[in-house]
Amino acid sequence: MTQPIEIGRLLSAGISGFTAGCRVNQLSVPSFGALVRAPLGDGYQVYGLIHDIHIDDDGLVRQLVTADGVSEEVMKDNRERRIVPVEMSVLAVGYEQDGKVHHLLPPRPPLSLDVIYLCEDKDMVRFTEKFGYFRHILNGKDVPVGEVLAAHILQAGKARGVESGKWIESATQEVITLLRDDYPTLMSVLGALADIS
Repeated sequence: MTQPIEIGRLLSAGISGFTAGCRVNQLSVPSFGALVRAPLGDGYQVYGLIHDIHIDDDGLVRQLVTADGVSEEVMKDNRERRIVPVEMSVLAVGYEQDGKVHHLLPPRPPLSLDVIYLCEDKDMVRFTEKFGYFRHILNGKDVPVGEVLAAHILQAGKARGVESGKWIESATQEVITLLRDDYPTLMSVLGALADIS
């Protein structure tokens, strides 16, 4: 069994989503649209999709940006020992309780400093067997819906290996069904999905 990939720790949380932080040198693992999980013990864990990754500035970076001839050593030091974390905004899309996956908002959010893990392929496949969680993405506030769906569908398809084409086609049909009465959003989502094929 492979070791789960820790991508960060929880900074703040609510029922509909949470924010996790990680060091700059951990940034190679999490990606936009990735499915993540926060295990909370007693067979309970919250699942979410990364819909934003950002790095806030600090006083030193503001000074370095305007300085002439910043050395590679100073740049490397700032990137590797940076105190300000990389922040990931995560949209809650479901939870697992006693081995059963639910595409509902979780009964309780993760707690501060809980570890956030990237979902492995087998977890991704299990969570995405049904498409009930799509409604959370489509209703997400301040979420680039089309881009998040496209990135997620691409990653979930890859997790399925040879069956990816069939799953991506089914996921696209589900999106069309869900957005049949919202033509502008449907066109935006289909435009983003066209870029993954």
